[in-house]
Amino acid sequence: MQIHNLSKEPSVLNTFISEIRDETIQKDSMRFRRNIERIGEILGYELSKSLNYKNHTIKTPLGESKTKLYQQDVVLCSILRAGVPLHNGLLNYFDAAENAFISAYRHHKDNPESFEIIVEYLACPNLNDKTLILADPMLATGQSMVATFEALKPFGVSKSVHLVSVIGAQKGVDFVSEAFGPNTHLWIAAIDEKLNDKGYIIPGLGDAGDLAFGEKLQQ
Repeated sequence: MQIHNLSKEPSVLNTFISEIRDETIQKDSMRFRRNIERIGEILGYELSKSLNYKNHTIKTPLGESKTKLYQQDVVLCSILRAGVPLHNGLLNYFDAAENAFISAYRHHKDNPESFEIIVEYLACPNLNDKTLILADPMLATGQSMVATFEALKPFGVSKSVHLVSVIGAQKGVDFVSEAFGPNTHLWIAAIDEKLNDKGYIIPGLGDAGDLAFGEKLQQ
């Protein structure tokens, strides 16, 4: 897997990452969602540089302009519900993309510190020969990303796969690196060093879904 860690070089991205981590600023859920969206835009822009481009001529009222436009058919898939703001940011840049949505959540059985990933809802177009962008803001253990990709396999074989995350733990990055092929790309804004006993990223930011949309009742 090819890993693109944008935090290695300082940029305005650092501002958005610091704000979604800040426990005072993140109380403003609208600002939290908007910052995730802006991070998605930056990740999408960087990802776009890796696509294939062809020459294209555009007619203007006064002449012709030559440029290069990407040629791939893109399918953007996000994991509900935390993935929605990230999805919106990517969609702002890949506005012609087809869209897929999947629900994947942690199901705790008897031990609150162990869980399995449950996939219940999935809506997806044909993936054959298309570029799949799989987005999940928090790459903690990596199990949700892998479970989602497995669930998408009946919809076709994509030409290329790009994983997009805001913050990941090194353990999760290592897990997806082993699970996905060498030609897969991971685009991530920051990589933290570890997980706690419950599988949350440290220092991380907390529960991205709750911060974006409010706390949920546990079942």
